[in-house]
Amino acid sequence: MSHKRNPFGLGPEVSLFTLGTMRAIESIDQMYLILKEAYFAGINHIETSPAYGPAEIFLGESLKKLKAKGIEPRGGWIITSKLLPSIKFSNGKKQLKGIIKRLGISKVHNLAIHGLNLPEHLNWALQGEGAELLKWAQSEDLIGQVGFSSHGSFQLINEAIESNQFNFCSLHLHLLDQERIPLAQAALKKGMGVIAISPADKGGHLHTPSQTLIEDCSPFKPLELAYRYLLSQGISTLTLGANKTKDLYLAKKLGDSNSPLSSSEKLLIDRLMKNITHRLGNTFCGQCRECLPCPNEVPIPNILRLRNLDIGLNLQTFSKERYNLIGKAGHWWEKYDASACMKCGDCLPRCPNNLNIPELLEETHSKLIDKPERRLWG
Repeated sequence: MSHKRNPFGLGPEVSLFTLGTMRAIESIDQMYLILKEAYFAGINHIETSPAYGPAEIFLGESLKKLKAKGIEPRGGWIITSKLLPSIKFSNGKKQLKGIIKRLGISKVHNLAIHGLNLPEHLNWALQGEGAELLKWAQSEDLIGQVGFSSHGSFQLINEAIESNQFNFCSLHLHLLDQERIPLAQAALKKGMGVIAISPADKGGHLHTPSQTLIEDCSPFKPLELAYRYLLSQGISTLTLGANKTKDLYLAKKLGDSNSPLSSSEKLLIDRLMKNITHRLGNTFCGQCRECLPCPNEVPIPNILRLRNLDIGLNLQTFSKERYNLIGKAGHWWEKYDASACMKCGDCLPRCPNNLNIPELLEETHSKLIDKPERRLWG
């Protein structure tokens, strides 16, 4: 059993992997078995939310049952829960007390603003009723430290980090999408804790990789290589949303593995990236974002990144799932897909690779558009 821990903002140190509870909501028995296995995998940090259905109720019962059997990490379990932004002060007080009651604890170690995705969310947390709510919660000793999760823009996340009002953040950090790694490094430099959101599922469905990705990552499993990459960057902890106890096997294997990448790992990642660019040839999007802003608000780099993954690694199922959330997930996702491109050509002179962006957007839309999958939570 591993006990490697990383600093996490102003709070207690956390394990390199965090148990995400969003997928363990079938029954209390399921949650109990997964939580017990997490203990034996060396995990001490749990991430949950009122938005995850009965997760907090099941978790509270399981924690009580494990404690009765003397199964508890050194220093106890560290729990992160969340509140959605823009709620009223009175409602926030009620929700926080509900979290504490469901979990059967006296205090939430880490409280995150869940989905700090828009400028008004940040204003709510820094100057509005959110600031009042967080100040009250800390004065009542109901929470330890405050953080945020975000699906928002690079600029918004950077502003939240630079505000110096948060002690940790949960970000989309992935081997196959490294755009936000500099934000994570900036947060770590400030002494913040950094959680990688779902590097397995949202990182490219790495739990069910394509044959192309398997071959490109061999002899590593794609998910193992992705985990190693993030841990080597100094990321505090990686969320692992377990549905079955066997889902925790890599947490057991890599629970001490936050050392720098080995030369062989570096070569492998370099080979993976070169293979992607080779397969796309002169249509590879380098994600420089020089094409923005688009007059019609088309998220060009994000759409062409999905094209990179679809063609470069044969990750069509993942690319389709992500593409078809556009415009259908509120502030959690982009508003406009590639069909909003009017072929104005405004982006063309700004692309350093001379891509025919309107043509590539049209092709991507035609290939990826499909019926959207239901999100796990609302």
